Amino acid sequence: MSATYDHVREAVLHLPKGDQARILAVVAMEVTDAHPGIDFQTNVCGGYARVIRTRIPIWLLESLRRQGKTDAELLAAYPSLNAEDLANAWNYARSHREEMDREIAANGDDS
Repeated sequence: MSATYDHVREAVLHLPKGDQARILAVVAMEVTDAHPGIDFQTNVCGGYARVIRTRIPIWLLESLRRQGKTDAELLAAYPSLNAEDLANAWNYARSHREEMDREIAANGDDS
């Protein structure tokens, strides 16, 4: 069964406050590691974290940054990106340092 946001919202608002709080706790646990502007799809970029609406993996941007590229240089090299995309990428890379190290190494770019 597929439910829309409006249907779920309406149903949740009719629950007792205690049940609403339990649902909130479950949802909060599910999105704890959520990062705005970052997407994962197994059939895109090998399933690696990527900038949403692009095929630019976060490991690639992080690798370039480690090589000394500035945000301005990255924005010029990737015109589909904007400053918010880079801020989201840096936030993700900062909180997933070991993942970035592994992915950079796995893709032959161990800068």
